[in-house]
Amino acid sequence: MKTNRRNSLIVCVVAIMAIIAAFPGHLTSQTAEGKPSGSNGSATLWSVQVDKVECGDLDLAYSFQVAIYENLLEELNKTKQFQQVFRDGDAKASAVQNLLVLKTTVEKYTPGSETRRAVTTVSGATKLTVRSQLSTREGKIILERTVNGDVRFFGSNLRATHNLARNIAKTIKQSSWSVSEQPVAIVTGQL
Repeated sequence: MKTNRRNSLIVCVVAIMAIIAAFPGHLTSQTAEGKPSGSNGSATLWSVQVDKVECGDLDLAYSFQVAIYENLLEELNKTKQFQQVFRDGDAKASAVQNLLVLKTTVEKYTPGSETRRAVTTVSGATKLTVRSQLSTREGKIILERTVNGDVRFFGSNLRATHNLARNIAKTIKQSSWSVSEQPVAIVTGQL
């Protein structure tokens, strides 16, 4: 009797976590008021436009592309590093003087299995690897990084997109990028 209750409890917890991961909070605002942290080395308030996610030749479901994009908008707003966060194609972005563009290209994708993760917890991980580029409107690359996101234990496969977006925002916030008239060395690396 105790094992039946315990198994039922485990199934309920897994189901609740899967639901929470599948329906993260919706983006309530596209702008973030605030000042950039001291880590970016610039006193100027910058805004960022997030371009649509490119998947190249990979067989990546459209839902993953959209989830990465929406989670990026949300996570960049949370950092409060940018004056405004614009969507790709937003007409208001063209009027902003200090605008950076974030381009994200999926380089690797390993589809996972929620069932295998729930049963074994050692296999079935969903993994994403992307190349993120932060550049000026003119195309000058300020920051370029390879960033990973995955879901290894509990949660839906789309949870990997949330983890990826959080890692991209964290990488941008922690890096020491600057925009100046002088040529800047491209900061590359992997998180």
